[in-house]
Amino acid sequence: KEEDEIGGNEEIIYKIDVPANRYDLLCLEGLVQSLRIFCGIDSVPNYKLAGIDKESMLKMHVKPETSMIRPYVVCAVLRGIDFNEARYNSFIDLQDKLHQKICRRRTLVAIGTHDLDTIEGPFTYEALPPSEIEFKPLKQVETFKADKLMEFYKSDLKLKKYLHIIEDSTVFPVN
Repeated sequence: KEEDEIGGNEEIIYKIDVPANRYDLLCLEGLVQSLRIFCGIDSVPNYKLAGIDKESMLKMHVKPETSMIRPYVVCAVLRGIDFNEARYNSFIDLQDKLHQKICRRRTLVAIGTHDLDTIEGPFTYEALPPSEIEFKPLKQVETFKADKLMEFYKSDLKLKKYLHIIEDSTVFPVN
């Protein structure tokens, strides 16, 4: 960009190539953390699984017919996170980037995010005919039948390009 008349500042834009095995670099927070570690400002974090006893763990029951549309299921619970608007937007942006990369444009994996303060188990992941599905998308107040949900997402700039993955299927994945 040309120099500003007042301060003489130039805008510098950096392009960073992210290796295939470094998904942590797809978000600003991960990039900043990696740069701080590289510069010796921070030490490498030591992540651990939470010490939750087996009886208290949440379980996801996967029905066999789900493999017709989604052959893989992975679940995680993130605790102690308070979303403000900026954190939520960054989280969704990272989720979108993961969908593009490792999830192969949602054809291999689709990530679902749910607020555990608003739902309770038992949790199941199944595939049902669209006529049997009612769903309330994250940050929405309305519950949709699957056919209306598809119509709703046709106007969504980010999601409409993925509808073709399931729209002709006899079953839709739902949890």
